[in-house]
Amino acid sequence: MQRDALIEAVQRKLAQTPDTNETQRAQMVREVSGGVMSDVEVINILRQLRHESQGVGRLESVLAIEGVTDVLVNGVHGVWFDRGRGLERAAVTFGSDAEVRKLATRLLVASGRRLDDAQCFADGRLQRQDGTALRVHAMLSPPSESGTCISLRVLRQATTSIDQLQRSGTFDTSVADCLRNLVAARKSVLIIGGTGSGKTTLLSALLSQVHEHERIICIEDTAELKPNHPHAISLLSRTENVEGKGAISMADLLRQSLRMRPDRIVLGEIRGAEVVDLLAALNTGHEGCAGTLHANTVVEAVARVEALAALGGLQQHALHSQLAAAAPVLLAMKRSSSGRTLHQIGVLRGNPVEVELLWDARSNGQCDVDWGQQ
Repeated sequence: MQRDALIEAVQRKLAQTPDTNETQRAQMVREVSGGVMSDVEVINILRQLRHESQGVGRLESVLAIEGVTDVLVNGVHGVWFDRGRGLERAAVTFGSDAEVRKLATRLLVASGRRLDDAQCFADGRLQRQDGTALRVHAMLSPPSESGTCISLRVLRQATTSIDQLQRSGTFDTSVADCLRNLVAARKSVLIIGGTGSGKTTLLSALLSQVHEHERIICIEDTAELKPNHPHAISLLSRTENVEGKGAISMADLLRQSLRMRPDRIVLGEIRGAEVVDLLAALNTGHEGCAGTLHANTVVEAVARVEALAALGGLQQHALHSQLAAAAPVLLAMKRSSSGRTLHQIGVLRGNPVEVELLWDARSNGQCDVDWGQQ
């Protein structure tokens, strides 16, 4: 019997009798094969069965590497991972694009999404037994000329403190004190940076400094924020189901949060029209709100907010008026080969607003900002 046919036959028997141990499965493989099989062949079959039915299959060994944040499958051309040192090639390989496609389809179906020739790319979220979550994206061939591509992002809830970030070299003592004073002054904050630069980690550390008598409402599309705070509420958006219904946007949750007696409202990531609602919250008595935003430097943040506000129908002059009134502090994170660091602090001033740079890591100066005068 051909190997693929053998595995399919065993899978059908396992579906009928799922409560089997490893010894029983090995016996089942021998019975279905109808011939003599060596122990090595049986073990290889059992390993392939696990790959095709449990977790993320053969990518489990890559996820087990300490500090891994991303795993990337480029069809049969290789598997890569990132643990903060740039992309590294993994020893894991796939024998055919059909294997990659089968894994991609299983992962997306398990997350409630659809992946087939009619819907050739999709993304979803999977919860794992170790408490982490995976953001899964896959694209089939075609349109991918490189074969089926899978991208996994490991989402670990951010529980790091300011002290821990200081010890890891994200910033020095003067910046740590500056950030504590920033939270105490109830300044609104936008943390900017690229993907994987540590925006969410810094945000969680700042929220852990909020006074315990304040109520924090965190709005995210994936539960990444877990500040060390007794009164932090987490609200999660969700995408539409396979029937095209049931979607809850971050803008929907932001409007609901205003009725939940918040002291501080936090958006895990601002990526669309919800920036309009956040600006409204900043200007209706909710001091100390926060969010993260994709931008490279504090100077680029205004242009990014303008682009997102346009999606919500907010005209440029109205946007600048709201930004001027809110005057959020900008914290810019940066990822390099040496790690993730805070490299700029700025504030918005004037109308139309302009960025005033208060501190830059490249100057090697002490961060001694007086937030009472800002």
